[in-house]
Parts: sequence; C-alpha cells; structure tokens
Amino acid sequence: MKRNNNNTLKKDKIIHFIKNNYLYISFIILSLLVGLLLRIVTTGGRLYFKAFASDVVVVLLIASFGYKIKEKTRYKYYLIWLLFWTLLIIGNTIYYDFYQSFVSVNLISTASMVGQVNDSLFAKLHLRQFFYLIIPIVFIVLNKYLDKKNIKDELKEEERISNEKLIFKRTYIAILIALIYVLLNISSSDGSRFIKLWNRESVVQKYGIYVYTINDLVQSISPRIDSLFGYDSAALKFREYYACKWEEKKETNEYTDIFKGKNVIFVHAESIQTFLIDLKINGKEVTPYLNKIAKEGIYFNKFYPQISVGTSSDTEFTLLTGLMPSSSGTVFVNYYDRHYEGMPNYFNKLGYYTFSAHANNAEYWNRKIMHNNLGYQEFYAKDRFIIPEDSSDPDYIGLGLSDKSFFRQLNPILRNIKDNKSPFFGTIITLSNHSPFSDLEKYGEFDVRMNYQYKDDDGVEIEGIADYLEGTTIGNYLKSAHYADQALEEFFESLKEDDLGKDTIVIFYGDHEARLTKKDFDLLYNYDPITNSTIDSDDENYIDLYGYNYDLSKNTPFIIWSSETEFNKKIESTMGMYDVLPTIANMFGFEEKYSLGNDVFSNHERIVVFPNGNVLTDKVYYSDLNEEYITFTDEPIDLDYIDKLKAYADDILEVSNGIVEHDLIKKESSKIGECTK
Repeated sequence: MKRNNNNTLKKDKIIHFIKNNYLYISFIILSLLVGLLLRIVTTGGRLYFKAFASDVVVVLLIASFGYKIKEKTRYKYYLIWLLFWTLLIIGNTIYYDFYQSFVSVNLISTASMVGQVNDSLFAKLHLRQFFYLIIPIVFIVLNKYLDKKNIKDELKEEERISNEKLIFKRTYIAILIALIYVLLNISSSDGSRFIKLWNRESVVQKYGIYVYTINDLVQSISPRIDSLFGYDSAALKFREYYACKWEEKKETNEYTDIFKGKNVIFVHAESIQTFLIDLKINGKEVTPYLNKIAKEGIYFNKFYPQISVGTSSDTEFTLLTGLMPSSSGTVFVNYYDRHYEGMPNYFNKLGYYTFSAHANNAEYWNRKIMHNNLGYQEFYAKDRFIIPEDSSDPDYIGLGLSDKSFFRQLNPILRNIKDNKSPFFGTIITLSNHSPFSDLEKYGEFDVRMNYQYKDDDGVEIEGIADYLEGTTIGNYLKSAHYADQALEEFFESLKEDDLGKDTIVIFYGDHEARLTKKDFDLLYNYDPITNSTIDSDDENYIDLYGYNYDLSKNTPFIIWSSETEFNKKIESTMGMYDVLPTIANMFGFEEKYSLGNDVFSNHERIVVFPNGNVLTDKVYYSDLNEEYITFTDEPIDLDYIDKLKAYADDILEVSNGIVEHDLIKKESSKIGECTK
C-alpha cells in the first residue's frame, strides 16, 4: 500500500511540474527536435547521441535563464530563441543544399556575391526547407491553448520562488551530466576537427548545430586572437615544413622544360565535370569537341578541385598558388591582403606578360584586388566587353555575356597581346555554364529525351520516346554543357585559323562540380523508359552513385593541349588542383617554392587532400566525416597507412591555414633553416 502511495505521490509531482512549467518544457523539447531534424535532413546517416547531449547542454543553459526573467516576459524570451533556432536551421538547410556545408559568420563578408547567383540559389529552394517553421507555430498554439485552460496550480510567492530555484539547480545538474558525457566521448580526432573546423559537416553531425554555431562564432573572431596568441606555433610549423620540403631533391622527367618559352592560356571552364566526357544521349555526344581535345592532348581524368565555400575563387587560388582554401571564410574576400606566390608572379619573373579575362564585374569575388595580388598585370573584366543590357539577347546567358560572344570579343585582344606582348600567360574564365542552367532557349538544340523499343502485349516491337531528362536539372545541365562545348570549339578552332595557337599551350580545366544531386545522377544512369522511373538498386544493371561514389563523381577534366602537337595521352592517376603549379613549373622551366602539391609526373605518391579533411589516393578514399575508407586496389591497406594519410592531411591544412591567416610567406620565409626531421 505504501508503494502505491509513493507512486501516486511521484505521479502527482510530475503532473504538478508539467502544469507549472509547460513553457520551459515545450521550449526544450521543440528546440531539441529542430536540432535533430536538421541533422537528419543534412548529414543524415549516423545519429550520434553525443550531438543530442551537446544540444541538451546549450538548450538547457538558455532555458534556465528564462527563470531569471519576469514570468510575464518569459513567453517572449522563449519564443524569440525558438524563432532564432528556426531561422538558423532554415538558413543552414538551404546553404547545405547549395554548398554541402554549413553557414559561417565569416561568410557574411561574401553576401554581396549572392545577388549575382540568386537564380542558382532560388533553384535550390524547396518547400521542405521551410518545414521547420511549424516548430514555433506549435509553440505558440500550444502555449496559448494551455494559457486559456489555466492549468497552472495556484502557488504562493515563496512556493513559486522555491520552485524556480529548484528547477534552476536541477537544470544545471542535467547540464553538467550531459557535458561530462560529451567530454568523455571526444576522441583526439574529434577534438582536432572541432578546434580546426575544417570539416563543418562532421562537427554538426557529432556536436549538433547549436554547438557548431557557437564554435563558428569563436572561430570567426579567432584570426584576431590568433594574431596575438597563435602566430608563434603557426610560424614554427611553416618553417619546419618548408625546411624539409626545400631539401627534397628536385626531380626531372620527360616533361621537364618541354614548354619552356611557350605562351600559355588557361581556360577556366565553369562547372564542367568529367562524367561529360564521352557521354552520349541517344547516340549523340554531349561534348563532342571536349572529347576531341581530350584525345589529342594530355588528359587527366581523375583531376579533383579542392574547393571550399569560395567555389570558383577557391579554384583560382589553389590552382595558382598550390595552397588550400581558407578554413574560415574565403581567401579572395577575407585574406586578400596577404602575400602569395601565384603562378602569374612566376611567369612575370620569366619576362611574360600576364593577364586574366572574365566578362563579369571585376569586384565579384574581389577579383580586381586578388588578381593583381596574384601577379596578373592586367584584368580584362566586364568593362572591356560589350555586354547586352537586355537579358533576352542571345548573347546574354547565365551571369551575363555568353561564352560564344565572350570568345569572339576576346580574339582581337589575344591577337594584340600575341603580336605585341609575347610571351604571354593568360587565364580565361567562362560564364555560360553556371547554374541554374535555365536559359534553355539559348543553348540550341540538344535532345535529352530517350528513344527506346519495347514489345506490346501481342509481342509487336514498338518504338517509343520517353521524356527521360527533359525538364530536369541534369537535363538542363547537359544542354548547357553542350552549348559551352560549341563555344569552346569556336574558340579553339579560331586559335588554329588565326595562328594564335602557334607556340601556345592551352590548359583546360573544369573549375568545380555542377552541384548536381545524387538523384540527378540516379536518373541519368538508372532510368527505365518503360516505367518512366529509376530501376531498383538490386537490379544487376543498377549504377550506384550514392555514398562515396557520389563524392568521387565530383572530378573535373584537366587537359593540356597544343594546336601544333598531338600528345594522345590519358593519365589515370589521381591529381589535385594544388598539383597544377608544380607540374606547370616543371614543364615551363621555373622553380616554385610554396605549393603543397607535387609535379604529377614525379615519383611522389598521388595524394589529394580536401578542405574537409577527406583524402584521396590511387589506393584509397578516406572520409573524415565517417572515419572510414574504401580501397581501389587488391593490395592490403593497413591502419598505419591511413593514419599517415590523416597526419599528412593535417599538416597540409595546418600549414596552408597558417600562411593564409598570418601572412607567413612574407613574414617567415627568410627564417627557414635546415630540416631537423
């Protein structure tokens, strides 16, 4: 009988607690729910209890302060926080769909870039991204309803104060328990990711969005703190790394000095991916001319951009300097005032005229300043081209001037440069193939429907046409890429016809992936025209483009081509964007000093480090997010090899970040001594 009385007493206490603290309880539950939903929608896969415990720490801490506020304004306090959580989650969901990363305070400085790519951003907007708005609505409706029901027990003032003090105390006991759990479950690698914030997805997955946001806020002001406290350790790491790198014996190979004294044009091709090469729809090549120059030139089919949130600007920075993108913000916008040894600088020293050309605003991605910093002597930007004011004009595609018009207007500029300023080094940045690939009427005819044959119920063979990719994002992308390929053909053929290609090497590369989704690739490779849907994953013909396969599909073509020489060579070894500078240095006969990559024709192991800590070699792909790897070889891979790759990636990222944040090339290069390892 006593036990029943005890149970009844406990039940009454719980009911009494809920009735008198429903604001507090509903705020906590809904805040934890919205954080959980974000992790499910974005990082998905594994759900770590550590992330939930981290959310508990932050949410309970904020909830507890509600009891330090007058009861009349407590509702507003909790609602404001819940609205803030909701907006935070919506913003991060949209940003994740676009960049596969999470919002950073440092990115506020790049907000001016959004205006020019708003079509791309709007194309990624979906109703589901705003589903979280239901959370504050539930909070409002629930608490208004309970207020009307007047379910609170009548408490004397001293009872109310005692109750609030008890809740405050118990809340902090719960916070302490959750915090101890989190701290006890932090591995050394987790701690490294948390502090360095290279892999934001991993931090959100394992610590939750609230802790990530606080961490990012701290990291965003850390450059100012680091300038006071972090300089010495970064400088020491820099000096030790390059002391040993500079002592490595310089190798020569069959490509050493092969292009010495030649002109060179880099074609920075917007969003061109490798899967386009030799892709056919109904027997018609999507990029016939790109296929042609890939066969004629030296074609690297496993070339990987190493971009972060700076997309095209990250590509330019990494390709020209051999350094990694910044882990905080973007180099072009946040760290433009540092000294970098860019490829144009090296060509300047060889007596070359160096230039860049892009039919967009010179201020976009802060290129006007950064191109000058990297060594370009002249920047042919939007004001040097005739840009149609009417967006319906056929010469206006994507962000502005169409590639065909751009190349045509560029020809006389190149002719003048070749006649009067040779030898020259130039970078040409295209525009047309930029997402959201919506200028369909200007791309020309390219059918992305599917012709197929089937037998009816009587066994009669009938020909049909299925919509296939028509009206889809990837279908529009293929049409856009086909147009970009036609523009490329006009440009390359003009180099031959006008003799502009004489003594000139053209280096073509896709700047980054097109941000196509896994579902886009599933539709491309696994479409069944008869059912007008994709085949099941257990079908023997199914091509899996999910998981690691999706990551590995983000490579772009890298082609070295000459109108005078056919190389007819395909390189299937892994290559990163930071390998370009040392490779070009070997081919054009100059010495570069600060690249973190290696000449791809040297005997170094091919290792590509990504800004999020992932690592790719010819043997393995290691995911820092999942701490797992897949192999591409029958050769046994032990954990020691993986540990060495992880340490290598840490070194690369740490050294590069130190250079960017602390301007170490300028300040510490003269202090580099002998290698002590």
